[in-house]
Amino acid sequence: MSKGRVGGAYTRGVSRTGSKQHSAYRREDGCWLIELRLREVRQLFHHLDPAPFRQKDLDPAAEAYIEDAIREIGAGQRARLVIHLPAPECSSEEARSLQESIANYFGYRTQQTRIELGRLLRLALVNLGIGLAFLAACLWLRRTLLAAGTYELLAEGLLIIGWVALWRPVEMFLYDWWPLLRRLRRLAAISRIPVEVR
Repeated sequence: MSKGRVGGAYTRGVSRTGSKQHSAYRREDGCWLIELRLREVRQLFHHLDPAPFRQKDLDPAAEAYIEDAIREIGAGQRARLVIHLPAPECSSEEARSLQESIANYFGYRTQQTRIELGRLLRLALVNLGIGLAFLAACLWLRRTLLAAGTYELLAEGLLIIGWVALWRPVEMFLYDWWPLLRRLRRLAAISRIPVEVR
């Protein structure tokens, strides 16, 4: 499988032999290298973003490439982002500020993901409260119907519906927040990654 951008700005390959995977990332001095080859520094950033250079958004393909690399390598592993540029570009002000620009961008994305995770957990809590209130109402109505000695089928239906109402909040608490937490860790790791220009 290969992942890339038109023009060859971001290239990575993963070859599969049977069930084995061989990553194209290489190690140097005990550190995984995430390498990007660019013709100019501006390729790394979103061309429509009018913000000053150090606050520009990354190109979506570049962001996805770097995040996929950290996902494959592992957020806890030592890694370094190596950006290969032509010699005239290496000495530019933009090239010298790449570390700060990338740290700013992924720091911002980390903060956004943290906010999104908080919102999801708050929504799960609200949904749980609604689900429990609905379950209590169903149980009360079921008891009333059973006490009257009629509508036994409807009473059992209310019990099932009451428990089903809790399915979504329980799913949110048990499963939905894990992908966001993993992404938060990845983005935080990228925001601290050393950047080297070669």
